[in-house]
Amino acid sequence: MKRLIGELKPEILNIFQHLHENPEISWREFQTTNFIAKILEKTGLEVKQFDDIPGVVGIWSAKKSENNITVGVRSDMDALFQEVNGTFRANHSCGHDAHMAIVLGVLLLLKKMKATIPGTVKFIFQPAEEVGKGALKMVEKQVMEDIDFLYGVHLRPIQELKFGQASSGIIHGATTTLLGEIHGFDGHAAKPHLTVNAIEVIAAIVEQMKGIRLDPLVPYSVKMTHVSAGNSTNANIIPGSAKFSLDLRAQTNEAMEQLIEKVNRIIKGLATLYQCELTIEQKSKVYAAVVDPQAERLLAKAIEDTLGTGGLVGPIMTPGGEDFHFYTKERPAIKATMLGLGCDLTPGLHHPNMTFNHDALYIAIEIITRSVLGTFEGTCM
Repeated sequence: MKRLIGELKPEILNIFQHLHENPEISWREFQTTNFIAKILEKTGLEVKQFDDIPGVVGIWSAKKSENNITVGVRSDMDALFQEVNGTFRANHSCGHDAHMAIVLGVLLLLKKMKATIPGTVKFIFQPAEEVGKGALKMVEKQVMEDIDFLYGVHLRPIQELKFGQASSGIIHGATTTLLGEIHGFDGHAAKPHLTVNAIEVIAAIVEQMKGIRLDPLVPYSVKMTHVSAGNSTNANIIPGSAKFSLDLRAQTNEAMEQLIEKVNRIIKGLATLYQCELTIEQKSKVYAAVVDPQAERLLAKAIEDTLGTGGLVGPIMTPGGEDFHFYTKERPAIKATMLGLGCDLTPGLHHPNMTFNHDALYIAIEIITRSVLGTFEGTCM
């Protein structure tokens, strides 16, 4: 298998470089979709695209029988929009370019191996992971209806995994973004009793959130990540209106529900205390991971067969979120896990100048290919 991967390296690297140099943000990944679709078509797969959204699925089906299963291999597609060396632009600083190259590499390797697939493999390229909406769209489009096992992949920072290591699961936490507004009117600084100072309300929200307490054995956090109050440049005007955003994180879905409830209680209490109109709405929500034991064991074996026992790391916990976990939330029968790929990634995910060891691409391709084949061998005998 390693020899065949070696023969594919130039093609895989070209794919990665093209995707890296042509990033597209969430819901705009149309050129990326077309690029991937052409590769899928060239390899002879059935290709499914959508009229209203980017994203593409390649389907490799064998002759159907009662014992056939369907294995899904998923990649996200979107880039972030951020400042890079003084310029705001789309940028693949979360590794989705690598994820796409890896999943396409799995397809190319299986074809080069002339692999016999006793079932169906779906190569799923999903848009809009960064805004937490793409996976739900794939569910809505019925892409997941026949999936039995689902594998994903995500590059990991060097602080979590080093090059030559791989994890058989990523235990992402739940994340929620709340958007809030204080609705009021400006006032003169000489008469503060005639208005509500939105900045004081903001300060009270931040202070009250410091007092939130949940089970200390479950990691969680809540923080204000954006605030804007007033539009005047005059220092003697009290701003009566403001907008703010809150980032909530919890390692379990149950803890997230508790966290949301406590934040809502604080907002309601402060609205009464300050006698102001204070509203809050949920902008996005991503569920915590549920790693299936059987899928995790199959992935762990593939890691060992590729890297040896020293390269295998069990499931790792991270406060980061991933909309991959909507799949198992919406379709609980799916047995899923996500490969955590050690690649000496620095300085960190979402850093505008993120970099990693590209040789990790070929390691991931081998691991996931072994996982796909191992899943059929272990379930279709």
